[in-house]
Amino acid sequence: MPITDNAPPTSHRDAGERFAAYERALEQAGLDSRPVGILDLDDFDANAADLLRRAGPKPIRVASKSLRIRSAVQRALQLPGFAGVLAYSLPEAIWLAESGIQDVVMGYPCTDPVALRALAGHEQAREQVTLMVDDTAQLDALAAPGHPPLQIAVELDAAYRPMRGVGIGAARSPLRSAAQIAALGAAIVHRPNLSLVGMMAYEGQIAGVPNAGPGPRGAVVRAMQRASAADIAERRALAVEALGAMAELRFVNGGGTGSLESTAAEPAVTEVAAGSGLIGPGLFDGYRKFMPRPALHFGLQVVRRPDPRTITVHGGGWIASGPAGTDRLPIVAWPQGLKYRGSEGPGEVQTPLVGAAAASMRLGDTVYFRHAKAGEPAEHLNEVAVYSRGSIVGQWATYRGEGKAFL
Repeated sequence: MPITDNAPPTSHRDAGERFAAYERALEQAGLDSRPVGILDLDDFDANAADLLRRAGPKPIRVASKSLRIRSAVQRALQLPGFAGVLAYSLPEAIWLAESGIQDVVMGYPCTDPVALRALAGHEQAREQVTLMVDDTAQLDALAAPGHPPLQIAVELDAAYRPMRGVGIGAARSPLRSAAQIAALGAAIVHRPNLSLVGMMAYEGQIAGVPNAGPGPRGAVVRAMQRASAADIAERRALAVEALGAMAELRFVNGGGTGSLESTAAEPAVTEVAAGSGLIGPGLFDGYRKFMPRPALHFGLQVVRRPDPRTITVHGGGWIASGPAGTDRLPIVAWPQGLKYRGSEGPGEVQTPLVGAAAASMRLGDTVYFRHAKAGEPAEHLNEVAVYSRGSIVGQWATYRGEGKAFL
């Protein structure tokens, strides 16, 4: 697996200075334990500014699954232009509302009766949390007699289907047309305790598929994304028009980090969503129009030297979700000149690394990695050290560190 720092564009010397600064700051703060997560706040804020630039006048709803650090969510929400959260779990949404975060929209449906009962009995959360639905069956548990009022949004399928039997994008909502959306909308407004307040559509085939590749493949991806953007813009406008005839929508959410420009340009869209762009994980290195800074790294300790050109770090099997492939492996960010040993790869409790840089590594040294996805490192760490301008300025607990495991 090739090794690169993947910072936009960064020389070997620049990368060395970056990680030397991290090491000095961690040492000065007395943070000697490994693994360690380090969140570069300066890069996080720079990424936030770039997301706002790309979104234009449309506000950005923070996708919490790409952070899973409550203080990072709150940091983004303090910046003008960010508003509200797109949550991935109803217990998470309730917890965020309890902590004072306002306007939390569920990005996914929930059919868990325990979580739904918790929401029904929590007045503060009901005021701040909007449930997502895409099927009338999901409404049955929400509209029982005596059930308290709930806010509801519907999801439009944004996958691109250029011909029968061909679908490009995430398998999400079954609702593709304005007529289907309107039918579900009518089922919502006819239930007295449900309020139809919004709609979302996530075009993952644009927002989450790198398009900077050279040659025919890159050209095909870009052509697909242009056609898909036109398709979803037309269908989304019709769906919003249909829903608008029966309720006043508070929001129409769309897009993600990779599609901010095209989604924000749609008149029917009132807000866009982003989260990964704040972190700059490995899967977001390959876009043409933007290049987020790598703001989050994790460091693992060298504990073995099987031979002069091999070192072994403790842990490392932090494989990203999605289709199995080398792009789901953590990127070895520093030292440059290390790569995975082909017969093992990153392991659950140890990861051998080979290459010229191994010769100069000592037991106890730290190897720094970038995860392929933005939020998943938080499932392995209790906290991250927050770095800014040469110093560790705080430690932020992850969801895991706060005792929360939502999925």
